[in-house]
Amino acid sequence: MTLGEICRFLEKQNFSAEVLVIENGSQDHTFQIADEYARMQPHFRAIREVQRGKGRAIKRGMLEASGEYRFMCDADLSMPVDEINRFIPPLLADFDIAIGSREAPGAVRYHEPIYRHLGGRMVNLIIRRLALPGLQDTQCGFKCFRAAAAEDLFRSLTLDGWSFDIELLYVARKRGYRIVEVPIPWYFMADSKINLFQDTFQMVLDILKIRRNERAGLYRHS
Repeated sequence: MTLGEICRFLEKQNFSAEVLVIENGSQDHTFQIADEYARMQPHFRAIREVQRGKGRAIKRGMLEASGEYRFMCDADLSMPVDEINRFIPPLLADFDIAIGSREAPGAVRYHEPIYRHLGGRMVNLIIRRLALPGLQDTQCGFKCFRAAAAEDLFRSLTLDGWSFDIELLYVARKRGYRIVEVPIPWYFMADSKINLFQDTFQMVLDILKIRRNERAGLYRHS
C-alpha cells in the first residue's frame, strides 16, 4: 500500500516531514482510507479537493504544505519511494525545481510497452518544440520544489488539467528558476488513465493557451 510504503520510508529518515493526500474526484474509497490513515499518523493529512483536475489537486497540496522542500508524487509510486532522497540536500543542491526524468542519462524504464515509450517521446518532442526546449521529460509525476518557488509558481498556475506541468515549468524558466532533471528508475503501471491521442490534442491546445497568457502578460511578477 502506497501510504504504508511512504510511512516506512519516513521512519528511517533524519528529517521531519508531512504527507498530504489530495483526493480529487476518485471513484473509490481513496479519501476514506487516507483520512483513517491520517488519524493514526499525525504527520499525514487527507484533503478533499472538490473541483476536478490534476493541476488543481497538486496546486492545493503545494500551497497547503509547509515544508522547505515540497515533493509531489503519483499515488501509484511508479518511482520507488526511497528515490526521494535524490531530490533534496545533501544529495542534490543548487536547484529550485528538480524533476524526475525517465530520459536523463542513468534513468531506467521497466516493463514499458514500446508503443507507450514511442508515444511519450512524441509528446515530449511537441513540448520541446512548442514550449520547453531542452527538457527531456516534463510529464513525469515526481517533482520537488523549494518552498519559495512552489509558493510563487503554483499561485501563478492557470491550467487545472494534465498540462499544468508544462505551464509551471514554462513560467519557472521565464522567472529564472533553476531546473534540473534527476534520472530515476521508473516502472510502467498498466492501469494508467492516459489517453494518448485525446490528451496530446488537449496538451497542444493548452500550450497555445500558455503562449496567449504570456503575450497577455499574465506571467509577469506582480
